[in-house]
Amino acid sequence: MIRIVTLNLNGIRSATRKGWLEWLAAQQADVVCVQELKAQDADLDESLRCIDGMQGYFHFAEKKGYSGVGVYTRQQPQSVVTGFGNAEFDAEGRYVQADIGDLSVISLYLPSGSSSEERQAAKFRFLDAFLPQLQALKASGREIVLCGDLNIAHKEIDLKNWRSNQKNSGFLPEERAWLTRVLDEVGYVDVFRGLDARPEQYTWWSNRGQAWAKNVGWRLDYQLASPAMAALARQVRIYKEQRFSDHAPVTVDYDWG
Repeated sequence: MIRIVTLNLNGIRSATRKGWLEWLAAQQADVVCVQELKAQDADLDESLRCIDGMQGYFHFAEKKGYSGVGVYTRQQPQSVVTGFGNAEFDAEGRYVQADIGDLSVISLYLPSGSSSEERQAAKFRFLDAFLPQLQALKASGREIVLCGDLNIAHKEIDLKNWRSNQKNSGFLPEERAWLTRVLDEVGYVDVFRGLDARPEQYTWWSNRGQAWAKNVGWRLDYQLASPAMAALARQVRIYKEQRFSDHAPVTVDYDWG
């Protein structure tokens, strides 16, 4: 069995002050994928490089206090890949891959387009650039678990107010069609939806108003897996008892290894 956790931290130092390390210590995780570190290499002390016996591997953004992803793993990977060969987005620290046996676990932070038309255009460029990477990974013959904040709610069930958000970043028809293509054409599986078909299962809530209290959320955080790996998923859960970030951790247990 392998337990994989994914969480957008919205700042690793902020989440640490809010207790995510203490929570994680009780989870018995084997791999933890984190996004939006908002930190540079020099900002991480040893307590954030190695957590609960897991060693961290990171891809930092060049811009300070921005983006950044990491993978913590209990088992030493044979190889670690940072970036996917795109100069624009590799500078933003959005991709790190750890290869463990015949399994590749990836932490991904897809751009948000909500701040401006310029950033939405960048998001579309990312989607176009990243699709061949997903195809190459799928064709590699390795088992894949891609974890991360995709900044896309796939279907109407995946956000509370879908009718009023159809022209907003994160639920645009083009974004949703891209994710459909990843699942239906490239052949990845949305692991959470394979095991939990209930509505109102969200992973992100705006800090505005009463979104958290009223569960007015979006499901933006995913574990996408190769079909054979997805078939080994036994349990999924979103942890909402404590709040470390504006996102919630998503944990999946796989009958692997």
